[in-house]
Amino acid sequence: MIRAMGFRIAVALLAALAALPAAAQGVNWPTKPVRFIVPFPPGGTTDPLARLVGARLTAALGQQFIVDNRPGASGSLGAGITARATPDGYTFLFVFDTHAVNPTLIPNLPFDTVKDLAPVMLIATSANAIVTNAAKPYKSFGDVIKAAKAKPDTVTYGSIGSGSLGHLMMTLVQQTGGFKIVHVPYKGGGPMTVDALGGNVDLAIGTVALLTPHVKGGKLRAIAVTGDKRSSALPDVPSLAEQGFPGFSALAWWGVFAPAGTPKPVIGRFHAELVKVFNLADVRKQLAETLGMDLVVSSPEALQKFLVAEIERWGRVVRENNISGD
Repeated sequence: MIRAMGFRIAVALLAALAALPAAAQGVNWPTKPVRFIVPFPPGGTTDPLARLVGARLTAALGQQFIVDNRPGASGSLGAGITARATPDGYTFLFVFDTHAVNPTLIPNLPFDTVKDLAPVMLIATSANAIVTNAAKPYKSFGDVIKAAKAKPDTVTYGSIGSGSLGHLMMTLVQQTGGFKIVHVPYKGGGPMTVDALGGNVDLAIGTVALLTPHVKGGKLRAIAVTGDKRSSALPDVPSLAEQGFPGFSALAWWGVFAPAGTPKPVIGRFHAELVKVFNLADVRKQLAETLGMDLVVSSPEALQKFLVAEIERWGRVVRENNISGD
């Protein structure tokens, strides 16, 4: 018995010693440049978010935080690079909401979205806006439903691409409301917005940050937002929940992950530094006014729970409607 106790104590001591480098790494991190993988091209919303965070952390911690754009396959290319990276605390991944859709939308992903990436923080969410050209007759989402039911397959809407969250949101709304409109997928928000401004598509769905400037400029009319409450950027625009879809909420979101196996003390230190950045008044103002983000600043555990729920929710919509990516 004494021998067994001695063995258990020795094992416990070895485990404690093995943990010391990770703990020390958490205290000393970072000691060299840190890479932020952004799985999208420069522009958009994820890239400027990562660059803003990187600049603030570079100034605060004395090491370079470098944005590495790795676009492709709806963000899954950069996510795969991160999943395969050395889990030493010097590679992190900034993602957009496509991260939760890709596991169902893209067959045979070469990594497991849940198991191969460690959560760090759900940074922010944002409602999408549903807009129409100011010359179109739709004053509310009810007008859209009425027109769609009167003449099925005549009302069109644009999204930033097949399988995008906007596409899935509108699919879910149609299922719930019992009407049908025609999806026009675009290769990104730019082309979609151009066609909406030109009146070539009846409706468009995109992030509040993308569409609000054109709404305020008078060329587009916002008829709904997709959050469970009104957007601070468009306070006069009712939510879908107010227009016959009680409880409906579907949000764009941004988060940060690390390669699975990254030491928890490092993730804890990085998380704490992110909290400091997002508590800065000028950062909060910039994210809200320029990128249309509502800050969340969650724990790693909350991000993991959120991710699993989003994968299940949108995966079901993809499967039930046989949706494929571009």
